[in-house]
Amino acid sequence: MNIIANAIDALDEGNIGRSFAEIQANHNQITITTSVVKQKAIITIADNGKGMTEAVKQKIFDNFFTTKAVGKGTGLGLAIARQIVTEKHGGTLTVNSSLGQGAKFVIALPIHG
Repeated sequence: MNIIANAIDALDEGNIGRSFAEIQANHNQITITTSVVKQKAIITIADNGKGMTEAVKQKIFDNFFTTKAVGKGTGLGLAIARQIVTEKHGGTLTVNSSLGQGAKFVIALPIHG
């Protein structure tokens, strides 16, 4: 849920200064896909927001790191999400993003049974 909430926030922030016509022409989009690959459930959450720099990508899962305005975020959501995925479920949580290209978070969870 945190990843989806962050995607919504990023899209809202990206709308600042844009006209209604601009938003209509290039509408906000969050895409969630699921698949099974090699005994892993893959959940992908992607947005068409402004994306992030390499420097931000390197810190995005660090405790207390946030790109949000003061008082808007704690910098714990993605750190906790990654901890839950990796430590509790033995999976991985990664991000792919470039400036102007949106962001894609990929959760891979092993399927047991």
